[in-house]
Amino acid sequence: MSISKLPTDTATLRVIGAEEQHLAHNYHPLPVVVSRAEGAWVTDVEGKRYLDLLSAYSALNFGHGHPAIVAAAQEQLGRVTLTSRAYHSDRLGEFAAALAELCGKDLVLPMNTGAEAVETGIKVARAWGYRVKGITPDAATIVVAHGNFHGRTTTIVGFSDDPVSHDDFGPYGGGFVHVPYGDAAAIEAVIDENTAAVLIEPIQGEAGVIIPPEGYLRAVREICTRRGVLLIADEIQSGLGRVGTTFACDREGVVPDVYLLGKALGGGIVPVSAVVADRDVLGVIRPGEHGSTFGGNPLAAAVGTRVVEMLQTGEFQKRAAALGEHLEAKLDELVGHGVTQVRIAGLWAGIDIDPAVGTGREVAERLLARGVLAKDTHGQTLRIAPPLVIRATELDWAVEQLKLVLAG
Repeated sequence: MSISKLPTDTATLRVIGAEEQHLAHNYHPLPVVVSRAEGAWVTDVEGKRYLDLLSAYSALNFGHGHPAIVAAAQEQLGRVTLTSRAYHSDRLGEFAAALAELCGKDLVLPMNTGAEAVETGIKVARAWGYRVKGITPDAATIVVAHGNFHGRTTTIVGFSDDPVSHDDFGPYGGGFVHVPYGDAAAIEAVIDENTAAVLIEPIQGEAGVIIPPEGYLRAVREICTRRGVLLIADEIQSGLGRVGTTFACDREGVVPDVYLLGKALGGGIVPVSAVVADRDVLGVIRPGEHGSTFGGNPLAAAVGTRVVEMLQTGEFQKRAAALGEHLEAKLDELVGHGVTQVRIAGLWAGIDIDPAVGTGREVAERLLARGVLAKDTHGQTLRIAPPLVIRATELDWAVEQLKLVLAG
């Protein structure tokens, strides 16, 4: 359903046309213009409703406009929204305490976007390496995995092996060592006296919901502990209830040294991210060495506190686990019928489309025409991450639409 196939005089086409006149083309969105949303559903400017199976890449884990989160934001909007960290606010300490407790850690360093959290984690790891471990100045390295996606800043894309993310944005600074994802022995083989940290996604999202072998995270945890290296878990997409546990690391009973959080932490209302770790790690950062004008602002803190409160009940983790089992059973029926493989953890799935049926993008466009929003990644994979408030009957309907699309 390319723009050229849309009617020539519609509100959708007019809005998209206006965007293309003035927006840099750094995205290739599906041709739908959302004007309203509630729960798991969105409505476009033509009045057509769609079931949202993407959740803004897991930023909307609690659905669109969750009443409890909206109420927290509205209440705070009438009080104070921004002070900068030049002053204290009456909301930030409460947020930090709640998030630290959720993670079982001592300290929180609040930021805004996921990429900011990753950049902050890198700085913390290097500072820890020099100030605690005693690594030679400017020699610290961080181990990363092939297929990783941690953000779009130049530091981060510098250690990406995705040509679309990496190429034509250098030169890059280095300091990163690549190993295959899912291979703990490969991590141990490259650790040396200059290794400060291992940075991994417990489940690789952008790569297509790639789930590592059972025991991988436990093995990496043991290696990092034994070799005196920080384990940094990028839980920006996989965390906060998405996979049926609070964090994807929980699936193997693993606690990293550093959590990187974002997306759903802002409840789909404001960008909120954070680095969470114990005092002996985050305590290496000194006043003036790192910051953000909006990081930890009162509005973000109010929303983030409400999100943490909702996660503390366990309700959303249980829903993701139960509905994920339901969804997996439905999707498995499609293997061999237009689908070559399904990878799923909680309510997060990568669905590999048979090339004979079409590309992931083509399938996403056909689903759009049937009222379902999903997004492709890496050519043949359809990635879905429904809001955790979705109903089983809605998942059934969505899978039925996918089945009809695959059948042609």
